[in-house]
Amino acid sequence: MELLTNRAKQVDRRPMNFWEKLYLISIFQGMWITLKHFFMKKATINYPEKTRPFSQVFRGLHVLNRDEEGRENCTACGLCALACPAEAITMEAAERLPGEEHLYREEKYAAKYEINMLRCIFCGFCEEACPKDAVYLSQTVPPASYKRKNFIYGKEDLLIPYPKNTND
Repeated sequence: MELLTNRAKQVDRRPMNFWEKLYLISIFQGMWITLKHFFMKKATINYPEKTRPFSQVFRGLHVLNRDEEGRENCTACGLCALACPAEAITMEAAERLPGEEHLYREEKYAAKYEINMLRCIFCGFCEEACPKDAVYLSQTVPPASYKRKNFIYGKEDLLIPYPKNTND
């Protein structure tokens, strides 16, 4: 029979000798591997005391950004919701009323903005699609929970806190 690749090995079908039947050599080889691993550095991290370093390109929880004056950047254009392959983002637009210029940057703003983290695949397409740099993915790990409703983040949960005026 002709071999198709060089990786294939012919199986040794000769009968085992006395030492091979005792399996002592194989047992000692396995014990040697166990002994070597016993003195190696542990791969486990003691989580509460130490945290694992994440990559620089790690994508975590979503954040809605504000501008320098504390106004919301999001104009409810819907590009982030369209770019999301998992359809995890829902939003409703509203018109800015007179006297709300200090809250919203444009005439249109997101009255409702929700991200379902159970559907989100953390691809970052929403971050790339946003023309106003309103949404970005932070380095924060989503917290664990037993309830599904805790994984649906509203606008209040995602917005950076409003800056306090220090001139007062």
